[in-house]
Amino acid sequence: MAEDLHTLSAPYALDALTPEERERFEEHLESCERCRADIAGLSDAAAALAFAVEGPAPPASLRAAILDTARAERPNVVPLRPRRMFGAVAAAVAVAASAAAVGFGIWAASLHHSLARDKAALGVLANPASRHVPVRGAHGELVVAPSGTAVLNVDLPSPPKGKTYEAWVANPSVHRAGEFDGRTFTLPLRVARGARVMVTIERAGGVDAPTSKPLVIARA
Repeated sequence: MAEDLHTLSAPYALDALTPEERERFEEHLESCERCRADIAGLSDAAAALAFAVEGPAPPASLRAAILDTARAERPNVVPLRPRRMFGAVAAAVAVAASAAAVGFGIWAASLHHSLARDKAALGVLANPASRHVPVRGAHGELVVAPSGTAVLNVDLPSPPKGKTYEAWVANPSVHRAGEFDGRTFTLPLRVARGARVMVTIERAGGVDAPTSKPLVIARA
């Protein structure tokens, strides 16, 4: 249970926990120096994103949703930095959505639609120990946590009607990793260092083996 609580640092810093999860995690924070340090680091990193280079503007609904959450946040009972810092972190994430369409820029732009429901992806993307690997063939990156959990964070156009994007992990045999919409996708397979992650376009419903040349390739 303690190890599960450690993984909640990133969602907590970005106000992505349910009230029950937040209460349980705040009790854990009182005795966990590691999680307090993680939150401090995540707060600094998110605030720094406000000074990133400008890029595509995020959807208006994303910024409004994040700011509404920040304004409604209740006071923190943990004797750490004032809770208003975490409101500032949420606002900084909204500003970060205008950064370049690589890494956190893509992540912030898709936060409202996918990452709020995918704590595994959020944990990988916000983990300072994760490796960020550029991809070939599209804007984006492959982000791999020390555990091998990986997130494919790309920006592909909508596939043609009747088609879908499908991810693959080759190490060296090629294994099917599932269909996705061409945006942020948490791979269901562990990705070892040196493995290749590929994306092909296939018929809707997916296939068991690639039938076309990879559109996106990254080596972990």
